[in-house]
Amino acid sequence: MQDKELYRQLLGLKEPWDVSEIKVDFAGLRVDLWITWPPDRKAPCPECGKLCNIYDHREERQWRHLDTMQFQTVLHCRIPRIECAEHGVKSINVPWAEGNSRFTALFERLSIDVLLGCLNQTKAKEILKLSWDEMHLIQEKSVRRGLDRRKAAALKRLGVDEKSFLKGHRYATLLCDLDEKRVLDVAQDRKEDSLKGLLESIPDEQRQEVEAVAVDMWEPYINAVQALLPEADIVHDKFHIAKYLGEAVDAVRKAENKALIKDGSELLKGTKYLWLTTPENWSANQKRMFKELRDQDLKVGRAWGIKEMFANLWEFTYEKAARNYFRKWHWWATHSRLKPIAQVAKMLKRHLDNILTYLKHRITNAAVEGINSRIQQVKSAARGFRNFENYRIAILFFCGKLDLYPQETQ
Repeated sequence: MQDKELYRQLLGLKEPWDVSEIKVDFAGLRVDLWITWPPDRKAPCPECGKLCNIYDHREERQWRHLDTMQFQTVLHCRIPRIECAEHGVKSINVPWAEGNSRFTALFERLSIDVLLGCLNQTKAKEILKLSWDEMHLIQEKSVRRGLDRRKAAALKRLGVDEKSFLKGHRYATLLCDLDEKRVLDVAQDRKEDSLKGLLESIPDEQRQEVEAVAVDMWEPYINAVQALLPEADIVHDKFHIAKYLGEAVDAVRKAENKALIKDGSELLKGTKYLWLTTPENWSANQKRMFKELRDQDLKVGRAWGIKEMFANLWEFTYEKAARNYFRKWHWWATHSRLKPIAQVAKMLKRHLDNILTYLKHRITNAAVEGINSRIQQVKSAARGFRNFENYRIAILFFCGKLDLYPQETQ
């Protein structure tokens, strides 16, 4: 009797809920508890709360609970059904778990914390002694719960980026809230319809409040933003622009290195990352190497200089002055006789209006890049994902800043 009262108090059960039976399996390290509601006591309707007579009981169900010491603990109950004059026959709510759950609320909270700490299901399931399906069910339910609870807070500045999903150029599209640094949702592929679907999932009143979207110069994304957020400014992300310029510099380096090797010179051997990083990040050895190469009149040196000069554009405050600077930079780049640099310069000129919107909003996808690093951690820890939906669930679980936990027990 004392054991039953102890467990009733540990479970936080209020009368008339009671622990009617306890079975301990010492060999299997398991405790089973049976919880009952007296058949002669009225119970509240889950819809209106009115006290109603017990109609019957459902078949017995069980829930995994927090372990008792080293003993796995399982709750059993035949949930009563009441007959409400207004809502008919309904199963009553139980205070230890959400509806249709196989786990108590406290166990789900523990599982969520373990998952967040481990970053992947493999380690978490070993700690919690759960199956793959059980672990995935908890994660999936948590994300669904979090998305349902997400408040319709104002969305002012969004970021759009792509993330590699599988080998063979399989991508996912990420839509992020730049102010809150969170993933709003994820769609398969990087097509126009992928982003349109994500934007359409945002309520109309929230879409109307969006002021700017940081996005790459990828035509399908631009089309989707223009179609669904016509009043928002498109801001081409400066980090993507730096990437394009860096790739152009590297293309110049590769061609020049190939020509030099043909002439018997290894002047550019091992210098790849020198040209792709900024001087602020150079090591002492890289600074010494650059000093030696500076006076060699190399094509890659000129390409690197053009790339570095473009970065000054972001320091302007007024659009007119920035346009004048770009016009001079563009002339220099297109007359440099460096084809990769000239091609990028022409592309940037086509998108100049949406590059200069940065001066107004000062937003980048830097927050998204931070999220990408987190996603890569999750992806590496999980050693990949079997399908896109599992990938989406994991991203939202770890990067969505969702309210993942079940409701407190009553």
